[in-house]
Amino acid sequence: MARDEDFQQQMLIKWSQQPSVRQRYPELKLLYHIPNERKCSPQEGARLKRMGVKKGVPDLCLPSPKGRYHGLYIELKSELGRPTESQKWWQQELTEQGYLSAVCYGWKQASDCIVRYLEGEM
Repeated sequence: MARDEDFQQQMLIKWSQQPSVRQRYPELKLLYHIPNERKCSPQEGARLKRMGVKKGVPDLCLPSPKGRYHGLYIELKSELGRPTESQKWWQQELTEQGYLSAVCYGWKQASDCIVRYLEGEM
């Protein structure tokens, strides 16, 4: 994840932990990051792959069913970022499995997506 994406994700998590937001949307206690982006040695990369780390898995998961969806996955990009082919593949596969899977550009768009999801607007 690029440095700007790190910042965007930190801002999103900070937003989700605000007492007023958490009070309104208690499901946010389940929001978590999937640490799939790693700069490591080839040996460590091979070990992680054996443990199930997969290229393209979205950055965030909210395992709270709403409406017709089992949960929400978000691929968080900087405002200039673009999803890779493996990220697009995961988006499609998760959608086919009954999850809402979104690509969001910046933390504000991601927070809006989460609110719309939790309010049943998606």
